[in-house]
Amino acid sequence: MQTQLAPPFINTHDGNEAARILGKCVHCGFCTATCPTYQLLGDELDGPRGRIYLIKQIAEGQTVTEKTRLHLDRCLTCRNCETTCPSGVQYGQLIDIGRKWAEEQTAPRKSSERLTRWLLKEGLTRPALFNSAMALGRLVRPLLPSELKRKIPVNGHYINRITEGSAPARAAQMQTNAHVPKTNMLILEGCVQPGMLPNINSATARVLAALNINLISAPKAGCCGALRHHLNDQAGGLDDARRNIDAWWPYIESNDPENTASAIVMTASGCGVMVKDYGHLLANDARYAAKAKRISELTKDLAEILPAYTDQLVERLGSHAKSGVVYHPPCTLQHGQQIRGQVEGLLERIGVPVRLCADSHLCCGSAGTYSVLQPDLSGKLRQQKLDHLHDAYEASNATAIVSANIGCIAHLQQENMPVLHWVEIVDQLLKDARTNNTPSGK
Repeated sequence: MQTQLAPPFINTHDGNEAARILGKCVHCGFCTATCPTYQLLGDELDGPRGRIYLIKQIAEGQTVTEKTRLHLDRCLTCRNCETTCPSGVQYGQLIDIGRKWAEEQTAPRKSSERLTRWLLKEGLTRPALFNSAMALGRLVRPLLPSELKRKIPVNGHYINRITEGSAPARAAQMQTNAHVPKTNMLILEGCVQPGMLPNINSATARVLAALNINLISAPKAGCCGALRHHLNDQAGGLDDARRNIDAWWPYIESNDPENTASAIVMTASGCGVMVKDYGHLLANDARYAAKAKRISELTKDLAEILPAYTDQLVERLGSHAKSGVVYHPPCTLQHGQQIRGQVEGLLERIGVPVRLCADSHLCCGSAGTYSVLQPDLSGKLRQQKLDHLHDAYEASNATAIVSANIGCIAHLQQENMPVLHWVEIVDQLLKDARTNNTPSGK
């Protein structure tokens, strides 16, 4: 697709990037078949192909309307279209540019919209503020409407049997092989995860400690920047990225092997896809480009770390049949990071049967702040996903649904169908094995 950039965009970074990405699109329409919003609304402009056309119009200087902005707002940024696209169109990068241009060229949003967006990007990215709100929410949870109640787990856990620990530091309590040199890895604890579901990070730390991996949480690291970036505060998102790079860099360039990290572990795939993009986002920042590229290279989702230790886990847990799970792969993992099959393969190897539900490639509707900003569409996608998950849950006699991103986990939660992070299953099995002192039982 040829694009004639309007004068304001000629020789600009965003203009050049948009023209490059648009040039790959052949308007084949394969992407519409896997776009959740197109399937719900049936409007070409609410699918990737239509949105690409709208962004091309903006790039060529045509008038931007609030309707244009609405169609771009409705995109989940699930990037399912990237998985489907035969031409390699980097739609996720393009939609960010298009939203930025649309925001700049349309009238200011209603004051209520601006307030909601401000509260989201300021409240969710400040752990101290969010943790206080979550603690208050737990106190008044019985009085809350069911829709809000389900987003507030009791005592930070959705099921009572998983209760150990509250911080990565607790992993030191695990018994490890003192004769095997430890590997150091950094961990990004996340914005809402420590206050909402602290057991995810704790379980990760315990599982990795059992494999002689020591997790380090850099004190000055914070929000990955995704939330601000996707709310059109792209400058703020880049500031978050720079802060994290500064916080992690001493552990990357350290000359002391005892304090050098070999990877940066992500337990939330939504954060992982953002940090892996630091190299691209800061490519034109002379001070940070090289560091950002290195950070992106070192960043690994937990699903990329643990499969290398499958044999050690099998030795501890055996490969005999255990209770099964239904796995919901987050869009940020299967489409954003293009990681598929790793979680399922690991769990199957340690004896946990894994089942996917129908349309497992489609978004659940969480999509960061989407469930707040587009509640109607999000709710419909959630119900579709829950129906499919319930069918798989009942048919497979599974004991839990597992995922790899806190947004999905919180969004899909139901009293009668617990949703966990998949590492919590591994952690529980390790705990049971220690308690029972059972042999591997292959």
